[in-house]
Amino acid sequence: MDYSKAVDRLITRQLRDWDVAGRNYEALGRVATRSLQVGESTVTLQYNPERIRSSAAALDRQSLARRKCFLCSEHQPARQRAILWGDNYKIQVNPYPIFSRHLTIADLRHVPQRLASRVGDMLRLAQALPDFVVFYNGPQCGASAPDHAHFQAGAKGEMPLCSELAHATTHLLADGDEGFIGYVDSLSRSLFTIETSTIRAAERYALRLFDLLPLPDGADEPMVNALCWWESIDRTWHMVIFPRRKHRPACYGEGEGRLLLSPASVDMGGLWAIPSRKDYDTLTALQVQALYDELCISRKDLSTLFHHYSNHYDMA
Repeated sequence: MDYSKAVDRLITRQLRDWDVAGRNYEALGRVATRSLQVGESTVTLQYNPERIRSSAAALDRQSLARRKCFLCSEHQPARQRAILWGDNYKIQVNPYPIFSRHLTIADLRHVPQRLASRVGDMLRLAQALPDFVVFYNGPQCGASAPDHAHFQAGAKGEMPLCSELAHATTHLLADGDEGFIGYVDSLSRSLFTIETSTIRAAERYALRLFDLLPLPDGADEPMVNALCWWESIDRTWHMVIFPRRKHRPACYGEGEGRLLLSPASVDMGGLWAIPSRKDYDTLTALQVQALYDELCISRKDLSTLFHHYSNHYDMA
């Protein structure tokens, strides 16, 4: 099945037939945007009031237990349609978009958000949707449905990091015939990058990294955001993993001196969807850098992970 064409048809029909999606994508075309230069990175700010649902989502166990899961088919609007992908996933139009083409890819089952067993699925999705960047938000790193496993995908050209990464200096952790894993510390936030020609190598590199990252109390997955895309010209996967140390910043909230921001994968990729006009108008490059510094692991942590990786694994 040609999923690119199928997704094009799905988007066209949903924007025509589903009033919520049609209205929100039309509004997205009118949103205000501005750019900040944060070190060597460009960060695009997008004033997007509809994203308040994600930024202000209550994610404690009691709140999740009380609400109906919006990714389960039985709780979704009658006009929301889906394309089946593989045996376990459905592809749907995200009705509250950040991107001009924004998808949600959810497991058909109501199972917790976890990445380790789904790295291969993420890469296969990226290959099936070559015009998109597929992204994952950990259950404590921006996922507004941490109780239901899912990815999202957005138009690749609208995520600044996808083009910036090619020009960044990568420090290699491991290198083999099928690709490499390394880290980048020059793009305002700490990240690991995997570039491979095989899913097997990407899974090996990612799972080794996950084994070395700390686990939060009571969690069974490290705090991570991840991006993945496929370059058909050189038939290569690119995967970026952002280890996190906090979910929301200390300044999170509304009111004087507060920011209603809950950064996730898209923000890590350089596109900040901001629901508050005040925050959109006043956010500075220094504040964005401070938020990255607070939420992401430090350069010192990167160095420590480098040594742990080198000590635990060979360079292949």
